[in-house]
Amino acid sequence: MESLVVTVIGKDRPGLVESVSAVVEEHGGSWVESRMSRLAGEFAGILRVSVPAASVDELSEALEALRSDGLRVVIERGVEEAVEEGHVIALELIGSDRPGIVHKISEALAARGVNVEELNTECDGAPWSGDTLFKATARLRAPRTLDLDQLRESLEAIAGDLMVDISIGEAD
Repeated sequence: MESLVVTVIGKDRPGLVESVSAVVEEHGGSWVESRMSRLAGEFAGILRVSVPAASVDELSEALEALRSDGLRVVIERGVEEAVEEGHVIALELIGSDRPGIVHKISEALAARGVNVEELNTECDGAPWSGDTLFKATARLRAPRTLDLDQLRESLEAIAGDLMVDISIGEAD
């Protein structure tokens, strides 16, 4: 079996996921995992499909043919992932929305060799004031040699500058 990583984006409409899943099933593929969302009227998704090696090209062509339905499709062959070393860290952030939050936090993480494995963000109205709240949750992988207390201190200093609350800890 081969893994394909497929990205799709197009105007949101009913039946969009069904059209992609039908093509996967028609070619003997298995829908392994995905992240999909409606963003600003667009549907954006990324999924991993497991498919028999002999069907990779046919499935790829069929997925690319969905462009006629208004979907943009990008397909990449996945690779076997080695077991990753390091601490798995959960990060949560909340505060008034302002430009630069993601950049400042990701800059501090990258400088310490921390990989962002998953990041989810949203803006929502604060119930007590009506201001826009920025919320982020992330799954991070830090090198074993990284001192988590030092990382926490540096992120808390940035959080103070950005006026956001941030918490990090070992992920489950």
